[in-house]
Amino acid sequence: MFTPAFAQSAGAASGGAGDMLIQFAPFAVIILIMYFLIMRPQQKRAREHADLLKNVRRGDTIVMTGGLIGKVSRVIDDSEVEMEIAPNVKVRVAKAMISDVRAKGEPVKDAAG
Repeated sequence: MFTPAFAQSAGAASGGAGDMLIQFAPFAVIILIMYFLIMRPQQKRAREHADLLKNVRRGDTIVMTGGLIGKVSRVIDDSEVEMEIAPNVKVRVAKAMISDVRAKGEPVKDAAG
């Protein structure tokens, strides 16, 4: 009455949900590995760079993304600093373009002193 092909397909239909989970498990593992190897270190690096930009102060020696090296003569606002690239040559630069702070400058002056 029933052929063996019908009997085999009826048995496979009952375990379809388990098979689907097993098929998607490798994709979930790959996404998890990508998160820990790529995304988390990149987010950590971005946080460190934001802290670096927030703490730039007068006297710091900075390196710009274009390779320009100079000393911060004053911090204009949260997005700009004035940098001295040669004696009596000062330029305004965007803080976002600072790639590295090489040497820390003078400490912040006390209000009492």
